[in-house]
Amino acid sequence: MEYTNLLVEEQDGIFVLTINRERALNALNKQTMSELEHFFRGDAARGNEVKGVIIKGAGDKAFVAGADIKEFLAIDAAAGADMARKGQEVFFLIEQFDKPVIAAINGFALGGGCELAMACHMRLATPAAKFGQPEVNLGLIPGYGGTQRLIQYIGKTKAVELLMTGGMLSADEALQLGLVNYVVPAEELMDKANALIGKVARKGPVAISKVIEAVNAYFDNTKEGFDAEVSYFEDVCGTEDFKIGANAFINKEKPRFTGK
Repeated sequence: MEYTNLLVEEQDGIFVLTINRERALNALNKQTMSELEHFFRGDAARGNEVKGVIIKGAGDKAFVAGADIKEFLAIDAAAGADMARKGQEVFFLIEQFDKPVIAAINGFALGGGCELAMACHMRLATPAAKFGQPEVNLGLIPGYGGTQRLIQYIGKTKAVELLMTGGMLSADEALQLGLVNYVVPAEELMDKANALIGKVARKGPVAISKVIEAVNAYFDNTKEGFDAEVSYFEDVCGTEDFKIGANAFINKEKPRFTGK
């Protein structure tokens, strides 16, 4: 697929995915959502050669400032439901991706942008970053998972306040509440993201994928989290990587995992 709204770069197994609609503050339109889906279903799914993905926004004003409201004007109730289901499906792809996905947030992460960031496994922010779900200002509610993930990250009390008032969190507030992992200077943002993915890449690939599955199981009402953990633990105990890692630990060596 030839991308129109995404810039895709890859170096040493780390993909940098840039939402490239700077004039629109990188707002998520249908085309952008389609390209995100294609990327995570296809280009990023190459097995062990992929170490992780960093998602960022073009320019220095916004990560993603929301969905493209112009597209909302033409929808009715049924079309709105379809849009929300599709958005959730795309963001589930990101959340369930078997390698680390990091949001590098360099400005506004509002509405769909906040929802995109929350679908990533980790979030880094610059001091200028702002977070919020301001949909109520338009007579709407979040539709791409915002009402659910915001509660998971910052708790019901603060989440309800933000969802009902349309207020915003500063980067420092987001850090204090647990919405972001780190706040770093803008010039260090990508270095920190690459360093985190590099650190994860030195661990057992199968184990990392099972960590992602186990954590997601906690929030999946179709699964019992502790039972899922037992199942995934069973899976990793039967891998070559476990034998490699255990032997390396005993022999005080660095493990060379194979992803098998």
